[in-house]
Amino acid sequence: MHLKPIIALKNVIVQEPSASIPISAISKRGLEFDIHVKVARFLRQYPSIFEEFTGPMHNLPWFRLTQEAVETDREERIVYEECREELRERLRRFVLMSKDKFLPLKIVKGMEWYLGLPSDFLEQPEVNLDGSFGFVDMEDGLKGLAVETEGRKGLSVLQRNAMKKGVYFGEPMEAIEFPLFPSKGLRLRRKVEDWIKEFQNVPYVSPYEDYSHLDPTSDVAEKRVVGFLHELLSLFVEHSAERRKLLCLKKYFGLPQKVHRAFERHPHIFYLSFRNKTCTAILKEAFRDKYAIEEHPLLKVRKKYIKLMKKSGCNFEE
Repeated sequence: MHLKPIIALKNVIVQEPSASIPISAISKRGLEFDIHVKVARFLRQYPSIFEEFTGPMHNLPWFRLTQEAVETDREERIVYEECREELRERLRRFVLMSKDKFLPLKIVKGMEWYLGLPSDFLEQPEVNLDGSFGFVDMEDGLKGLAVETEGRKGLSVLQRNAMKKGVYFGEPMEAIEFPLFPSKGLRLRRKVEDWIKEFQNVPYVSPYEDYSHLDPTSDVAEKRVVGFLHELLSLFVEHSAERRKLLCLKKYFGLPQKVHRAFERHPHIFYLSFRNKTCTAILKEAFRDKYAIEEHPLLKVRKKYIKLMKKSGCNFEE
């Protein structure tokens, strides 16, 4: 996935007073940016984003952003400014789904890209966080981010949409049917189809509710896990994520050891994409029902970066 390291490198460049940088300043930082070729070679693959020129000393190669990339960066900054409260709410919901209502900072940092948070979001708490957030010490010497519930009970996007349709009333252990989107050409056995219908009638436990009383082998517990994954991907800006990146969440969100099987068992809800040796889990509803989950303004900006990547004419990896 080249978009993330491209934006990371872009951020390093724009933070410089001259908005440019010598290759020597970043040539040894490839692993930091998750780049597995020489950094100079990587930058040269995207001439529509990074402009190379000869620096003021020793004829070293320097890089700056192209005018189109500068304009896209400016738009991105405006989105972050205008959406600060909304991004804060995404982060709040993410933490509130956790078992103890706090998470290690390393877990939060690992999900920043998916949640749409800028990489320095947690480094400026006085600007980006409000009084409901707090930093805590956790076991093993870890630092964590906690959220006060303030007596509020959050509703998942599935609950809110069901209420709008008048098919859910907020009663304890009330059933909610997941929106299903069968893939073309995918034919399931009759026995599986019958099981899916029965699963729809199983009580829905919100990812924001206590689940400690559930039998982990029950259909209710499985529906709670599917509901958690549905809500998680709803919170993600692109409504998708590398499946392996989600495995680190198991301990903190009460997920089963083989949580990845939930994606495979529910192909009408999730789609698995296998591309470039990467398995990506995708929430179908976000792409098949444009009224269910609104597109985030940051996604529009990312699409503009992708357009510039394609304009560079190299092999494209999102």
